Amino acid sequence: MVSRYSFVRYKWFTPVELDVIEKEYSSFKITKLIHERVANEVSLYKDQRDEIEAQADTLQAFLSAYRAVLNQREAKPFTSRDMELRSKVLKMYPENRPTPFPWEFNSEPEFQVA
Repeated sequence: MVSRYSFVRYKWFTPVELDVIEKEYSSFKITKLIHERVANEVSLYKDQRDEIEAQADTLQAFLSAYRAVLNQREAKPFTSRDMELRSKVLKMYPENRPTPFPWEFNSEPEFQVA
């Protein structure tokens, strides 16, 4: 029995622009998630909250400037479109931990391919 897939990938130092993400993942179902901004908010990351959701058959990815979250709603084997989405995300977000420092490790869970 395969379990639900959930995996986080990162990009260090240089952010990915949402326009680039939108073009690169145009073969998938795309939804822009734009978060409201407040004028007097004090936050280092207030301009980096926007995301794009890309959906394949069973796999979905929430893509932002420095982080990508891959997950499934139901535990199912990956289709070829799911594998294409996964490979694009792993290529665009090459790191498996949030910082270059070796404090946290994030290994990819097992999955099955249909």
